[in-house]
Amino acid sequence: MTTLTDHRPAPPQPDLEALKARQHAAWSSGDYAVVGITLQIVGESLAEAMDLRPGEKVLDVAAGNGNFTLAAARRWCHVTSTDYVESLLERGKARAAAEGLAVSFAPADAENLPFADGAFDAVASTFGVMFTPDHARSAAELLRVCRNGGRIGLANWTPDGFIGQMFKVIGKHLPPPAGARPPSAWGTGAWLDTAFAARAATIVSVPRHFVFRYRSAQHFLDVFRQYYGPMLKAFEALDGKGQEALAQDILALAGRCNTAGSACLVVPSEYLETVVTLR
Repeated sequence: MTTLTDHRPAPPQPDLEALKARQHAAWSSGDYAVVGITLQIVGESLAEAMDLRPGEKVLDVAAGNGNFTLAAARRWCHVTSTDYVESLLERGKARAAAEGLAVSFAPADAENLPFADGAFDAVASTFGVMFTPDHARSAAELLRVCRNGGRIGLANWTPDGFIGQMFKVIGKHLPPPAGARPPSAWGTGAWLDTAFAARAATIVSVPRHFVFRYRSAQHFLDVFRQYYGPMLKAFEALDGKGQEALAQDILALAGRCNTAGSACLVVPSEYLETVVTLR
């Protein structure tokens, strides 16, 4: 019997620390809060799906400017809001103060949360933890800090939704590091099962749509190009010709997905709302 040896090279492994530094620079640029504040309804929907109860200890991971944070605080929960971009935490803090909501804010890396095992009744992330470089490590951290019987709530863009497609368009012009997992993997049942099934009593995922509403496709592009860090950095990395090509592809995508005709831009973008109840 002849034994065949597989001499194919191992898949490339991304430099996760370098990728994290690059992503931190992206999210620290522009002003994500300008975009993030429009997504408030997602935080409210997730808070209801998680059936948050007054008095529960709740952690918002990669909270940005605090959409889920505010939703949980409005339900009389004891909320800790975290992000590794401190300027975004400051925006969340200002929003909480304006509403008179008591919230604790703490800078924290989603891959290395500075909290004890089982410290929270509920842990959540809306369009946040999905962008961490090390998906397995960040999922393990969510599980670690959530108590047995607690809930983990997630809102993640799907691969085939509008934002998932937008990242594919950007990736065509500026390919991601070899071996890096796409953020939209978090918007798939396959990844969620891999990450959470071992400790889950139930995993309930519901496809939902957030509707982007802008004056036009050009208005959407202008706002995202100026304020949405990943897009801002993508344009910065390209020369003039590359920038024009990327802009035209994003405008074309927005036009194809627009349900409002020529009047304005109305684009439903699919995301997966997930609640994991732990054993």
